[in-house]
Amino acid sequence: MLLIYVTKSSTRLQYICQFIFKELLGLSYSLTIDGEGFKTHDGPKINYSDLNFEKPVITLRPHSLLFETGINTQRIQCLKKGDDKIFFSTPGSDFAFDIFAASFYLISRYEEYLPHKLDIYDRYAHENSIAYQEGFLNVPLVNKWVLGFANFLKKCFPDLRFQFTTGKFIATYDIDMAWSYKRKGLLKNLGGFFKAPSAQRIKVLLGMDKDPFDSYDFLDKLHSENNLEPIYFFLVADKRSLYDKNILPTHPLMAKLIKDHAHNYKTGLHPSWKSNDSYSTLTAEKKILETITGLQINSSRQHYIKFRLPTTFENLLAAGILDDYSMGYGSINGFRASVASSFYWYNLPEEKITPLRIHPFCYMDANSFYEEKLNVTEAFEEMRYYFRECKLVNGNFISIFHNNFLGTDKKFRGWKEAYEKFISQAQL
Repeated sequence: MLLIYVTKSSTRLQYICQFIFKELLGLSYSLTIDGEGFKTHDGPKINYSDLNFEKPVITLRPHSLLFETGINTQRIQCLKKGDDKIFFSTPGSDFAFDIFAASFYLISRYEEYLPHKLDIYDRYAHENSIAYQEGFLNVPLVNKWVLGFANFLKKCFPDLRFQFTTGKFIATYDIDMAWSYKRKGLLKNLGGFFKAPSAQRIKVLLGMDKDPFDSYDFLDKLHSENNLEPIYFFLVADKRSLYDKNILPTHPLMAKLIKDHAHNYKTGLHPSWKSNDSYSTLTAEKKILETITGLQINSSRQHYIKFRLPTTFENLLAAGILDDYSMGYGSINGFRASVASSFYWYNLPEEKITPLRIHPFCYMDANSFYEEKLNVTEAFEEMRYYFRECKLVNGNFISIFHNNFLGTDKKFRGWKEAYEKFISQAQL
């Protein structure tokens, strides 16, 4: 067992040690404030303090972050170490930087609690982040740090045995608008036709053609052939608005679509734009989805990836959500928390480890298409890049696609075929 000496412990330190050692490295460890016991321990040991101990021991001088209370502006100076960036370098350490404090800063989303600018959708703007500013947004940096730390520990203590996590590919889908023309009613279709006349609309409404957003049979076949276990998130707002344009869940065919998917796949809630400002709306939507599916819903992903810390996550927990898939940006692809592994959300203002499991994604079709303006070839090269990055660190590659990208809409020509090719080649 690895023994870690500290002069005092903290919830922050316990949290990050649990994540690094138990979850990522599969290593037994213990924290101690007993200096004499630490000296006589004959196994591997880390001195995480400003005191000095005789070798063999790894000395890691602590940054103050894990022993502070409150949320304070941190002075961060990034340095280059090999191909990666590091920060919170502390003099007198055997390792290049305080990996515990730096990892905590990134996965707790500490910077999102500090004053920052919002983007056009009132979300935390990715340009604020140290990952974007320092050029490592496209890298699962925490995973890379931990693997490097594991190699360092192994050199110091050759008898250490790690049980690394195994990465997974998790295909997820947001169903914002289930169909383009179907199920929208006569008035909406008439208005849409006069605004943009379309022979396809007429054919779809007459049952002569498939709705261009209808990719459900295609996806069913794809998942079956490749033994995938996807997750579907349904937007079930009971009123349409500027950003919530879903077909109402009261429509029998919409309810049937949801029920059919819930019978075959893991299904989660896609909380509406409005739910960000209304806890009662969030719980009402969760109840709608549970009533339709007959299941208890405990997974979610925010519509437009809009969330505010800590309010949104506190509301999700209060509503009974235990797994959230919103950790990423709705404006650019990359690793928002600089990690490709799931982790428990740390409620920073409350200094509390919560039972809400965060599952970060790093690739979304809409980011490639609308925000980064990539063509289909470039978009899937980007997707393959992120897949490889996750694979290299035993991380989870979680992608987000929307049904309309994988149907027959001319706007997304080539996406369906490229996605099918990617799936057939994707193995973690």
